[in-house]
Amino acid sequence: MSLQNIAVIRLLDEQLLCYPPGAGEQALSLDSEDALREFGEQAARNRWGLCFAAPAAEVRLLDLSISAEEKKHLARSLPFMLEEQVAEDIDALHFATLALEPLHYAVALCRHQHMEGWREHLAPLGATVNHWLPEPLLLPWQAGEWCLLLEGDQAVLRSGVCAGFGCERALLPLLLEAALAEGEPEAVIVYGSDQAEDCALLPAVLQSRARWRRGNLCSALMLVDTPPALNLCQGSYAARLPLQRWWQEWRLVASVFAAVFCLQLLATWLDYRSLAAENLNLRAAREASYRQVSPQGVVNEPELLLKRQLDALRGTGGGGAFVPLLDRVGQVLEGEPGARLASLNYSDRGGEMRMNIVASDYESVERIRAGINASGLNATMESSNAQGDGVRARIRVEGKG
Repeated sequence: MSLQNIAVIRLLDEQLLCYPPGAGEQALSLDSEDALREFGEQAARNRWGLCFAAPAAEVRLLDLSISAEEKKHLARSLPFMLEEQVAEDIDALHFATLALEPLHYAVALCRHQHMEGWREHLAPLGATVNHWLPEPLLLPWQAGEWCLLLEGDQAVLRSGVCAGFGCERALLPLLLEAALAEGEPEAVIVYGSDQAEDCALLPAVLQSRARWRRGNLCSALMLVDTPPALNLCQGSYAARLPLQRWWQEWRLVASVFAAVFCLQLLATWLDYRSLAAENLNLRAAREASYRQVSPQGVVNEPELLLKRQLDALRGTGGGGAFVPLLDRVGQVLEGEPGARLASLNYSDRGGEMRMNIVASDYESVERIRAGINASGLNATMESSNAQGDGVRARIRVEGKG
């Protein structure tokens, strides 16, 4: 988050102050409805983002190194990992984290009571403030330096990337001595209003390294580009989607859409009923048509059964179809006076036909056999014998291979 277009909201002595981007030496007071309305219009017009500076005295910053196994359950186990470092009940504390390295985290903790109180103070703004940063992290910092802000009876120190504290001015020397035990800085940048009085608060080892500057938080913010993203709005305090506001804006459209959707469902159901009834009628008609061909038996896939019966009549074997075969033989018999077909036996598997014919004499039988051969078929005489005034012969007929 860059502060180039961010307005910082601060709570000082129970009063809201605003530090707009590029603010001068004094913050804007938001102590009236007119001031709040003017600020809201200005923020909307300039498209400012909003950031709340959580009071440093109420937020504690810690460093935490963990193992790869602990990282998987950090969100649930963090309060218990820090239980020995805090004097309060962990259930009363809120924890926020920021990964500095894969296994190195910055942790900010404060009371739930304070989080709720800050939320109430920010409510009159009418705008959603989703970035809550500890005050120390809004001070400028670079490696090897500390940055100290002295305003009235309050002091705020930033001593690292995500390290620092806030306290009363009287307690500052004692806390600085404790901070020196963890490492000495090369320089201390001090923002204040009285150089001699401000530098007198520093331990002797730091007084020679002090670089005093006249100014307040406004002056310090001018030198900050991008603070660490250690946002206190995590977990149960994370930003929520404005579902209620969206519903108020879109409920008419949603109602119309729901009505159209229900009508579409009704139309689809009516079409389904109509098609289902038509399907039943078609199935009944199909079964009636099949029964005209095959009155007996179970009706199961009548189209397939009829196709098989047609294939049987056409002949699916290697000897040709039955109907063409019978047609050729019939034409030959029709051309021989006095000859007639006595019986017929057709084999679909072999594609051959055996027939018994009655003719006037043996020459007539031979002419019939020869005529069948001439029509493109193979006719073989299997037997012949005299019968009354004529001759009865058995001939096998098959297609040519």
